[in-house]
Amino acid sequence: MMEIFETKKQLQTHLADLRQAGKKIALVPTMGALHEGHLSLISEAQKVADIVVCSIFVNPTQFNDPKDLEKYPRPIENDIKLLTSAKCDILFMPTVAEMYPADETPWHINLGALDSIWEGEKRPGHFQGVTQVVYKLFMLTLPDVACFGQKDFQQIMVIQKMIDIKQLPVTIHICPIVRSPEGLALSSRNMRLSEADKIKALALYRSLNTIKKGFPQTAIAQLEENAEQVLADEGEITLEYLAICESTTLSPATTIEPGKSYVALLVAWVAGVRLIDNMILS
Repeated sequence: MMEIFETKKQLQTHLADLRQAGKKIALVPTMGALHEGHLSLISEAQKVADIVVCSIFVNPTQFNDPKDLEKYPRPIENDIKLLTSAKCDILFMPTVAEMYPADETPWHINLGALDSIWEGEKRPGHFQGVTQVVYKLFMLTLPDVACFGQKDFQQIMVIQKMIDIKQLPVTIHICPIVRSPEGLALSSRNMRLSEADKIKALALYRSLNTIKKGFPQTAIAQLEENAEQVLADEGEITLEYLAICESTTLSPATTIEPGKSYVALLVAWVAGVRLIDNMILS
């Protein structure tokens, strides 16, 4: 039976007992509106820990637009049903007041260029909000492992940097992107796409696969050009950015250096919906 906690004190007391009993704890932080992608994180967490804690908290500090925060879906009854069927052990569901008390200390962490490139550039302050809430959740749950989906690759690199800066004893477990049988990365935003739009959006996956197939033999500039052509050939797709980057810093790569790892990042608009995808290259 899944335990549900709404206060920090209840959660900490419960986890302290489990920790005392030698249980390994995994945290899966979410903002709810759960889908198969989230449930795959629960499944991955169950493989690497004894106890899985899922948090559902729509974090106000990572939203740039108050209207987006207001509109964010909160189907909590369905989320609870999904987590129960996935055999999640603990759900932590705090209020904003619980997570951000009146005497809240201002938060800022030096994330370097990660804070100002790609998603950081498009959403100023977003990653400060993300690190603030994840740090709070880490301090509350003291997890051995935290599971995050590869789909938000930059967010993972940001959280890893925060872990390094704060010297936290947490291991990040990167869980593979869950895709439809055709290759579309699962996202709650896909609900806003018609069936025809979803077929069109498959060009993102084809574009990334074009890079993967040519890497590392083909020059980076050529790989990016080939991938952009795939999107252009599909038509009615607006490319926001596509880049091959060094994995940890996400700085754009111009050449491939031995011993470094690389990722292809892609954001494009299909039928007014902003879709994010990526592919690990090495």
